[in-house]
Amino acid sequence: MEKKWEYKYKQHKREDITRISKKYSLHPIITAVLLNRGISEDKIKPYFTKSMHDIINPFEMKDMDKAVARIMAALEKREPIVVYGDYDVDGITSTAILYDFLRSHGADVEYYIPERSSEGYGINIRAVNKLIKKGKKLLISVDCGITAIGETSFAHLQGMDVIITDHHTCKERIPEDAVAVIDPKQEDDTYPFDSLCGAGIAFKLILAVTMAMGSNTSQCFNKYIDLVAIGTIADVVPLIDENRIFVDRGLRLLQKPSRPGIRALMEVSGSRTPVNSSTIGFTLAPRLNASGRLYNASIGVDLLLCEDYNEALETAKKLDFANRKRQSEEQKIFDQALDMIARDVNFEKKKVIVLSNTNWHQGVIGIVASRLNERYYKPCILISDDGKGNGKGSGRSVPGFNLFDALTACSDFLIGFGGHSAAAGLNVNISDITKFSEAINKYADKCLSPDMLVPKLCIDCPINPGHATLQCAKALSKLEPFGMNNEKPVFSMDNLEIVYVSTVGADNNHLRLKLTREGISLNGIGFSLGSLASELSTGMIINAAFQLDINYYLGVESVQLIIKDLKIMNR
Repeated sequence: MEKKWEYKYKQHKREDITRISKKYSLHPIITAVLLNRGISEDKIKPYFTKSMHDIINPFEMKDMDKAVARIMAALEKREPIVVYGDYDVDGITSTAILYDFLRSHGADVEYYIPERSSEGYGINIRAVNKLIKKGKKLLISVDCGITAIGETSFAHLQGMDVIITDHHTCKERIPEDAVAVIDPKQEDDTYPFDSLCGAGIAFKLILAVTMAMGSNTSQCFNKYIDLVAIGTIADVVPLIDENRIFVDRGLRLLQKPSRPGIRALMEVSGSRTPVNSSTIGFTLAPRLNASGRLYNASIGVDLLLCEDYNEALETAKKLDFANRKRQSEEQKIFDQALDMIARDVNFEKKKVIVLSNTNWHQGVIGIVASRLNERYYKPCILISDDGKGNGKGSGRSVPGFNLFDALTACSDFLIGFGGHSAAAGLNVNISDITKFSEAINKYADKCLSPDMLVPKLCIDCPINPGHATLQCAKALSKLEPFGMNNEKPVFSMDNLEIVYVSTVGADNNHLRLKLTREGISLNGIGFSLGSLASELSTGMIINAAFQLDINYYLGVESVQLIIKDLKIMNR
């Protein structure tokens, strides 16, 4: 699908670029990128500082004092505590952080993560009842619970206190029977940063307890920041402000991971240092996620908490196998979805994709929804039919279309839902899927303009061939960690002549280019762009959008262009 290039580029005075670059010892291209992204001169130093001292006091978060007081009382009385988590990477890391912290302080604690297919997302009454019968006096949720109004009331009536920690979008009501509700997205919460993930919230909670105990927060920070970084990257929250600090510090520790579970996971996945956001997002996180998608997420928590390397290695191998099985299941569902779309004569008229099938694995449909979202650039919701009239769905959206708001508008056709603007989950009666699909498409007709359904490629600034150097590519690493709201810079260059074109990869699905302009030769590769090779030929002039990257081959470093998109200027 053709992309619309959107330039962030602004005209800056060359003398200003030079002055600021010298002031902060930056490559001029980095200075231009920062200014184009709205980071003014006075904010450049804090952007690069990423100090633990810049972390916001956790007690600024609503109800943090109440939560800490209740936890301190439970620790003093040795009351049985349960940490109630979620089955994705954010939930797994959140659970491991809080559980290990409480256990290390002598708590009588265990953790509970619901089984995806039989229990679904979030706190459920059956699980709460089971935990009450086991004698638990305090339930602390991580990465879930903000919509668990009835479940919290049930626990309260049965004599079990509940502390909610979550980061998802709040509905009009919150669990009023909870001892404390910690979620910076609450309307009356004045905490200055509301984009923490579940692991970030759990971390702020243990920092607050540590402060209340009068203990060393630096030790707490260094012990858990690796898990916070993994959860933050995996949950694709904005890598700005506190999240940027967490990920930067966590990645530093992950270069030489101390946890046997992380070392084992890196071993089975073939990961090598340096570990960066991509390593976590595309290699480690999918394997941790696989436990909750196909089996039980407790396996992932056990791996993170494991203290014996050989034991951890066996668990990591199970997760690696689960990930391969997940990939196979994902491809099968993706192919079936493509076939359903091909047979839908009204597909082009629909702005939201809604598909369901009885054979779809509930733990995989979210990934497939993301792939379909990327392919067609439409909001996509896939629903798994349990064969008994119940459907569990997972949705992904496009920028500008708030999926949570859309589900709220169509809630008459849903049993329940939760999530945020970009991704959400839902429960629906199978008999209501057609009505739901019609309703959400009618809603989209009002909210989604044709321009919003055209994929955008944001370009930081145009550069000339003289800027595409190894020195510049290395300098760009100063902007790391990369992620949402701090993406790796994309540049553009016009009037490049194609010298050589081919495809590479096992399935010839990647594009290899040799380009030239002004006597300078440049090598480029376009991942998953192999299909464009048939349209290109030697001598063609193209405009290219790309990222600067370092290629390592036989011990030699060279700069290469990672092609994100191109436009043919002559045929």
